[in-house]
Amino acid sequence: MSNLHSNFNQKIDYVFKVVLIGDSAVGKSQLLARFSRNEFSLDSKATIGVEFQTKTLVIDHKTIKAQIWDTAGQERAVTSAYYRGAVGAMLVYDITKRQSFDHVARWLEELRGHADKNIVIMLVGNKTDLGSLRNVSTEDAKEFAQMENLFFMETSALEATNVESAFLAVLTEIYRIISKKALTANEELESGGSASLLKGTKIVVPGQEPQPEGRFSCCKTS
Repeated sequence: MSNLHSNFNQKIDYVFKVVLIGDSAVGKSQLLARFSRNEFSLDSKATIGVEFQTKTLVIDHKTIKAQIWDTAGQERAVTSAYYRGAVGAMLVYDITKRQSFDHVARWLEELRGHADKNIVIMLVGNKTDLGSLRNVSTEDAKEFAQMENLFFMETSALEATNVESAFLAVLTEIYRIISKKALTANEELESGGSASLLKGTKIVVPGQEPQPEGRFSCCKTS
């Protein structure tokens, strides 16, 4: 517990908003619970509305606050506000439900239509603990991910397999992109051009003003 408490006293260098998308009942909420609180509930029920959890971690000596948003059973009513400011996305399907994988292309199209074009996306095949019921081959998913230039990982929220690795991979890639652009961003700020900073999306925590030290950035890759 002491480690968790110490995080609250640390200066937050970056806040990264990551959204969970995909069909109902593929395990998005369970992945979030496993990553943020290391919990799993067999009788989990669909939650109404949109919710998010936060987790603070350190990447390359920088303190990163991950803000993970979950559609929580409202998949058909996801709006552009849900995607606004997101710098990462976990596109989740259930390896035992072929239909949930078939819908991935539609989710991806919607995501790319609403989010920043340089958003970091991880395709996640969840429920590997149900391997005997598998209806989506790893090869099919890998092929789709390569074709669409997505990261890819298979997970089990129940067994905690690859859950942390998947989130960390996305957060680390976001940090890599942003730190790579830090010098350019600083030059823009110094010249008073922060309003059009690299023509990307600023990372701002809802309800907070951007911090003057440059705690916002964008995700435009070269």
